[in-house]
Amino acid sequence: MRARNLAVVLGEIRRSGPLTRAALADLTGLTKTTVSKLVSDLLEAGAVVETGAVRDGERGRPGVAIALSGHRVATLGLEINVDYLAASVVDLTLAVRVRRTRPADNRNSRPETILRELRDLARWAVSEAEAQGLRVTGAALAVPGPVEGGLLHNAPHLGWRDVRVTGLLDLLDLPFEVDNEANLAALGELWFGSGATDFLYVSGEIGIGAGLVVGGALFRGTNGQAGELGHVVVLPDGPACRCGGRGCLEVYAGQDALLGAVAPLSGRVAALPGAAAGMPAPAASLEGLAGLLEAGDPVARAACEEAGRALGTALTSAVHLLDPGMIVLGGSFALLFPWLERPVGDVLSARLRHMRGKPPRLVASQAGADAAVLGAAGLIIQQVVADPAGTLGL
Repeated sequence: MRARNLAVVLGEIRRSGPLTRAALADLTGLTKTTVSKLVSDLLEAGAVVETGAVRDGERGRPGVAIALSGHRVATLGLEINVDYLAASVVDLTLAVRVRRTRPADNRNSRPETILRELRDLARWAVSEAEAQGLRVTGAALAVPGPVEGGLLHNAPHLGWRDVRVTGLLDLLDLPFEVDNEANLAALGELWFGSGATDFLYVSGEIGIGAGLVVGGALFRGTNGQAGELGHVVVLPDGPACRCGGRGCLEVYAGQDALLGAVAPLSGRVAALPGAAAGMPAPAASLEGLAGLLEAGDPVARAACEEAGRALGTALTSAVHLLDPGMIVLGGSFALLFPWLERPVGDVLSARLRHMRGKPPRLVASQAGADAAVLGAAGLIIQQVVADPAGTLGL
């Protein structure tokens, strides 16, 4: 009962705070004595802090308000992607306290090698957090593939299959979870982005994933593998995909497809930041592609048009199935949104003309490139709020 009541009080402070002890008693239905004891425990654990005096109603005596504290409790978000590793430490107020992205070529890599590098990055992030007086209570990892019970089933761009990621990260000495990158990016958008509670999030990376948020909660599907948008077939007889199929969205609108369309052109590769002579198309950068688009390069714009039409075609199927009111384009799609919005929107409008109402609103992610790693940290924040007794040792 005490554990449940701690969660009720901390959850109410997060939703409605700052609140006085009297206001907390009214909102939770707990006695003032019980609330006072619970607040004392949360203060001692560093989960909340007393702020300035506020008045409870017109005739009430001033009381001390209780708010979430960003000074002592924090969580760690980690991400493995095809071309980088990332870490982020977030405190209970959702303020980002530590952030680092380490560029890397993780294609066809050995899991042990990449996870060892990730452990080093995680330990650095924890050390930086501790130097700020923060205690990291848990961690979550975003990976580019479907996950079940800590097992990464298949990440074709990494070359990984059936890798038990949690076991290889045990040396972190932290409670640990792992989830699909697109799922955590959708949660990152929910908690750190627009604040909308109903939307379809589309993650544009080397692969393309999606996460559906309904009523402020992530829809995972029966086996936790909902959202594999990148393998929706756009053209049945199209080019081969890494998944073994043909004509998947990924081969038309993934990062490799976009960068591959411009990198081989004479003079284009050298113009893209981060590109090196003789390197294959993926060496070109998204920032460089955006620069070509801003300059009006016709080949770059044609590549974005084709990708946008393919994305619009795949999203048409998603809209028919899910009927979302808003579609959020994240990852590389957020950076390229000014050039993708029109072709995606045109296809949606044309193909959904028969449906009642307007097509879903199309917006760029406000959480940006950090959506997945922030969502990973936010996932553990949610667990702290839902179970402060267990996660904080109260």
